[in-house]
Amino acid sequence: MNDWQLKYSGYDPGSEGLRETLCALGNGYIVSRAAAPNAVADDAHYPGTYLAGGYDRLTSEIADHRIENEDLVNIPNWLPLTIRAEGGDWLRPDDVGYLDYRQELDLRSNVLTRCLRFRDGEGRVTRWDERRIVSMHDPHLAALSVTLTPENWSGALTVRSGIDGSVINWGVARYRDLDGRHLETLDASREDGNLLALRSRFVQARREVALAARTSVAVDGGHIPAARTETLADMARDEFDVDAHEGRSVRIEKIAAYFDSGDNAISEPLLEAMNHVRHARDFRALEEEHVQAWSHLWEQFDIRLENAKDDAQLKLRLHVLHLLQTTSIHSVDMDVGVPPRGWHGEAYRGHIMWDELFIFPYLTLRMPVLTRAVLRYRYRRLDEARRAAREAGLKGAMFPWQSGSNGREESQRIHLNPKSGRWIPDNSWRQRHIGSAIAYNVWKYVQATDDRDFLRDYGAELFCEVARFWASMAQERDDGRYGICGVMGPDEFHTAYPGADPSMDGGLDNNAYTNIMASWVLSRVGDVLEQIPEDERRRLCERLRLGPEELAHWDEVSRKLFIPFHEDGMISQFEGYEKLKEFDWDSYGAKHDNLQRLDRILEAEDDDPNNYKVSKQADVLMIFYLFSREEIEQIFERLGYKFTPDMIFRNVQYYMHRTSHGSTLSWVAHAWVLARADRQRSWELAQKALNADLADVQGGTTPEGIHLGAMAGTVDLMQRCYTGIELRGNTLIFNPRLPDEVGRLKSTVRFRRQILDFEITQDELTISSRSMTAHPVNIAYRGQVREVSPGQTFSFRLVPEIKPDRLQREREQERVRSAGGRHA
Repeated sequence: MNDWQLKYSGYDPGSEGLRETLCALGNGYIVSRAAAPNAVADDAHYPGTYLAGGYDRLTSEIADHRIENEDLVNIPNWLPLTIRAEGGDWLRPDDVGYLDYRQELDLRSNVLTRCLRFRDGEGRVTRWDERRIVSMHDPHLAALSVTLTPENWSGALTVRSGIDGSVINWGVARYRDLDGRHLETLDASREDGNLLALRSRFVQARREVALAARTSVAVDGGHIPAARTETLADMARDEFDVDAHEGRSVRIEKIAAYFDSGDNAISEPLLEAMNHVRHARDFRALEEEHVQAWSHLWEQFDIRLENAKDDAQLKLRLHVLHLLQTTSIHSVDMDVGVPPRGWHGEAYRGHIMWDELFIFPYLTLRMPVLTRAVLRYRYRRLDEARRAAREAGLKGAMFPWQSGSNGREESQRIHLNPKSGRWIPDNSWRQRHIGSAIAYNVWKYVQATDDRDFLRDYGAELFCEVARFWASMAQERDDGRYGICGVMGPDEFHTAYPGADPSMDGGLDNNAYTNIMASWVLSRVGDVLEQIPEDERRRLCERLRLGPEELAHWDEVSRKLFIPFHEDGMISQFEGYEKLKEFDWDSYGAKHDNLQRLDRILEAEDDDPNNYKVSKQADVLMIFYLFSREEIEQIFERLGYKFTPDMIFRNVQYYMHRTSHGSTLSWVAHAWVLARADRQRSWELAQKALNADLADVQGGTTPEGIHLGAMAGTVDLMQRCYTGIELRGNTLIFNPRLPDEVGRLKSTVRFRRQILDFEITQDELTISSRSMTAHPVNIAYRGQVREVSPGQTFSFRLVPEIKPDRLQREREQERVRSAGGRHA
């Protein structure tokens, strides 16, 4: 590997699913997995192409339940391309012996290459050189170039190229008992101009998707026409007969286009797809445009680490690439969210969850139009969230934990534990903190961009309706405070109290993270309303029927929400957490290689994580991830609770030792909260997050789709955490503290219409504002504030931080525990 190339050598069927995901190609409109063109869906391979926001619902009979699921649909496959020699069998990836096998994803250009030499059953050796793109220049186009060279044989060669609408959703093993046939083919044909055409329709959503493709086969510059065309019920394909000669190459190009009935500025999807392919240039020209588009993206999105260890630069760029393949300028007008597994596979069914919280900071400081577009996805579903609140007997907007096409709750009510084979209740829909995440994202977006138009037209209404929901859900307690009951926090291991029937009595009371976030939302409403013009504010309040009495109640709730604490002052994850049993990590660690999904292990043993002080991921610690120490002090002061700085490190240590990191997001959050107190441990956890998908550390989840939230989180660790970036009004604050393993960090951010290039070493911070027309902004470092206008450059000498001896001792003690086999 180098800093720009992800390389694989050798054919390994067991790793094909992982490679297909990590080398997937996309552009924000579609993502196509990196399956071999001659592969079919089986236990090793899974060709899949997904349309951003392409959802469909089906109902299945499972465990005596009728379950309706909305899935991200595997749309028709554009890739099929296979060969046979001398009338033999059509060759599949596992039918040949490989003499050489190299696969490379060039991150700079986002071009996938595969270079293979293989011997078939008759001893014929053939070389296959392939280049593949999904165009970032034209979101509808995908293209493939293959050069075949017979190395020790001559004879008849047949090339078959097709498009396939018979695909189903089959990429996640635990979903296979559910109905996965989402497509019905309307037309499959061959049209003028050597085009294959396919029109499909989603079974329930009735959305039409069209695919057209043209294939050209040439030898020595001479084109060979298709000898046969076959149109079946769900596919169309051409066959080309080639007189192959030893050492003479056969060049194959395949250009494909996707359109769907939801696209803008089209007449009819299939007509548009066919015209697009007819007018598309050859592969080389398409590749040049695509490479240039990626070059422009890297100018805006790259983070350069100098002298960084452990291939951190390559991993970071891989994460950036997959983020930009999921959301791009092409998706801005598509009314889609950002799914936690990208559009790269069928895990979580492509639903939209809270991972925006980890994804938006990077996008907002680079290309804020992307964040704005996804926030509008939430705004368009505000009425559905209002209906959900009313049906629950509440006010405001109750956003779903999992959102898809129209914003209703898409979370499963039962799910399969693959370890036990049992279908069990799923209470994850109780994670009402999703609303706070949306409000937080609105606030941070406006802080970074000063986009008052967005706040006036969309953001303020979103924010107020989330606040109204929390105020209606909070109930007054006997002690005069307010409580929020029947919810779940980010830690999905705890769904109910010990002994409760989770399907009847699920949820927990006063999750600390949930209540603190609710208090913050309620306390910020005044600031939000003050930032929009007085007449607009009046009209919004009249439209929402929001008057002084209700605002006063919100203020009261924001000051009186209950936060549970242990007797020793530790923040309790939820009310009653302190009474749970400690978990025997050592004995379970001796029995199981991996304790990340401890919930599945315990359920398979007829036990329940609800009985123990165990967490899947950061829960209480998310407070310290989202807010600075000063902000937390303000929140606690408003709530009337005492806060001391040592509470942060004490809580970090306490919960780290009780966390299994069953979510890849957990390493990101823990790396963040340790960045000041223990840089070395923070970097180690950042490395775990950087490796999560590359090494498939969860044992088979990455082939189902990347972990986009964790990928974006690792990038943001470099962008904001280790640089100490904070946004406060018109001031961009830096407080850098690079890990020792990073010698220099160079990058670019956008802040309130200025473009700022910055460079950080262990000793110095330099910031340059590019020449343009924009108002001055303030840049601050440790109390030093400088007004920066476009074209100016400033440097700050960094002041070394002295680590307290206590923290050093704590770190050494924690290392001893870790060396003894502790999971953290």
